[in-house]
Amino acid sequence: MSTPNKDIEKVEVRVKWDPSPHGAAANDLDIIAATYPADEPYGAPAYLVHFDSRSPDGTITLNRDSRNGLGFGFDEVMTIELNRLADVYGRVVVGVAIQQRDGRKTFGDIGNTAMEIREGYTSLTESDFSDVAWATAAVVGEFTRDGAGLWGFRSAVRGFDGDPDTFAAVMGSRAADG
Repeated sequence: MSTPNKDIEKVEVRVKWDPSPHGAAANDLDIIAATYPADEPYGAPAYLVHFDSRSPDGTITLNRDSRNGLGFGFDEVMTIELNRLADVYGRVVVGVAIQQRDGRKTFGDIGNTAMEIREGYTSLTESDFSDVAWATAAVVGEFTRDGAGLWGFRSAVRGFDGDPDTFAAVMGSRAADG
C-alpha cells in the first residue's frame, strides 16, 4: 500500500505478536527508527531510536517496549513527531527487527504478527509480515520532507535477513519501493 499523504505531522508506529510457546525462548520484536540528514538522505543515519532510547530532541519516543509479546493490543508503540523534527533532517525510515539472541527467528516463525502506522485515526499502512515471512527484519515505511518542508509517507514492507545491528546499519540505504 502506498499513500499520497502530505504534510504528516505526528504518527504512531504499532507492532504486535503472539508470545512464544511455553518453555521456548521469548519472541522479541523491536521498532527501529533511523533519521537521516536532508543533505545525505541515503548515507549513514544521524541517529537511531530503538528499545531503551529516544531521539536527542525528544521528537521520536518509544512509548511501549515488550520483550515477549505478552499483553493485550499492541506490544510496541513508537511516536514520531515529524512536525517538530529539525530542518536538517529530511528522511526517517522505520523498521521492525526480531532479536536473534536465542537462535534465528523469522516473521514466519512468530504467530499473529501485525504492524500499523497511523496518523491520528487514519491508518497509513498495515502489514502482517506474511510477504516477508523469511525475513528477520523489515523496513515498514519511509517519511521524506519535500522542498516546501512538508512530510510525505511511502509504505514499503521490505525484508532483510540479518541481526538487528546489521539491519539498523543498512535499513535506509535505498528508497522505499512504490
